[in-house]
Amino acid sequence: MVNVTIDEIQHDPLKYLDRVEAGETLVIIKSNKAIAEIKPITSSKQLRPFGLCAGEFTVPDDFDAPLPEDLLSAFEGK
Repeated sequence: MVNVTIDEIQHDPLKYLDRVEAGETLVIIKSNKAIAEIKPITSSKQLRPFGLCAGEFTVPDDFDAPLPEDLLSAFEGK
């Protein structure tokens, strides 16, 4: 962690944003008191492996066939 005053950040904000982008965490100091922390965003999203549920279910041959009239009527409130 690097302590930085508000004045230092205002003087050259891109310099400090580049440091954050490189992985550093900045602690912003005002009157010798820490008031904020700027840190890089870490991507915690992991992609699910392809074929995770392979073989656990099968899609029926009539999956995309039209629904029966009685079921369509029930959806339409008839």
